[in-house]
Amino acid sequence: MTYLYTMQRLFFFVLTIIIGIILWASFSQDTVDDLKGDFREVAFYRNENNTGPIIRKYIVTLSDTLWQEMKQYGNMMPYTKYGGTTVYFFLQGTDLPDDLDHTSPGFDKRYQPYCIGKYDRNTTGVTSFTRYPFGS
Repeated sequence: MTYLYTMQRLFFFVLTIIIGIILWASFSQDTVDDLKGDFREVAFYRNENNTGPIIRKYIVTLSDTLWQEMKQYGNMMPYTKYGGTTVYFFLQGTDLPDDLDHTSPGFDKRYQPYCIGKYDRNTTGVTSFTRYPFGS
């Protein structure tokens, strides 16, 4: 009887440790708020089509040209298999669009010179990052 009781306690101890590790790993992951650059989402577009590819577009501002942080930000954005996610980055204080639509790139051409970066994850999941996607 003592052996069985000891094994039960050991089992619950190990189970508690495993659950603790899972919870710690879940809640200690980096978020957008952990990135340098004061990222702020200004505009968002998602197509209404739930039967085909889901297309997401974002306009995001940041305080400085932190290229690696922009890539990490893009990697943290939602993505649907066989869909696409595009993030356009603008410096804070510059002229930028306040809405997006289904066209490409999704905003008026007069804002293109102010876009400093573009993160894209295509329908196959391949990611790319382009500095000054519309020219400098």
